[in-house]
Amino acid sequence: MLAAILFDLDGTIVNTDPIHYLAWREMLLNYSIEIDETFYKSRISGRLNPEIVKDILPQLSTAEGQKFADEKEALFRKLAPHLKPLSGFSELLAWTETHQLKRALVTNAPRLNAEFMLEVLGIKEAFHTVVLADDCIAGKPDPAPYQVALSNLGITAEEAIALEDSPSGIRSAVSADIRTIGIASTHDPQVLQEIGAFMAIPDFTDLQLWTLLNSLIEPDLSAIASNL
Repeated sequence: MLAAILFDLDGTIVNTDPIHYLAWREMLLNYSIEIDETFYKSRISGRLNPEIVKDILPQLSTAEGQKFADEKEALFRKLAPHLKPLSGFSELLAWTETHQLKRALVTNAPRLNAEFMLEVLGIKEAFHTVVLADDCIAGKPDPAPYQVALSNLGITAEEAIALEDSPSGIRSAVSADIRTIGIASTHDPQVLQEIGAFMAIPDFTDLQLWTLLNSLIEPDLSAIASNL
């Protein structure tokens, strides 16, 4: 029985990758590093800032790397005042309300970014729990954030579905034994399924999603009939 839906934020609820790409591109040009979308998807998307900076700018000290990351995220927020959720998201939220499902937000986004996006999207009160990588022993792709979300909601992995757009996010949710749907807003759907998503959809209007969700909450009419 489905009890909760666990949402990633960047790339899942809202497609922020084009804005993050622009911010990273502008910041890295200061170090004479020019990136393209392929570089962004393979070396940046879905990863934590300390890992990204250590990988791309290994010459920076920890303090310098943190300053760089803070400036990059401030630039992202400056570029993103008019974010809109993916198509069908509002309808999905309403559906979870109708069926009294719990909702969790599980994100690698820095705290200021998460708060900013929830405010801009008008969904600050939409989740029963918000789990940030900063508050866990490790961020995605480690399963810890999703394990914390399950614990906070008081449910088992079998009672949840996760929605994720990035390889690291899918690995995190799947490693926590949660059935995971890939949101192909930023990565090829075939790649998401190869990593572990059992389904990949472009957004929340996809008929596959609604067919699945309704099958998980509707009573088994044949079983009821057999008991009459």
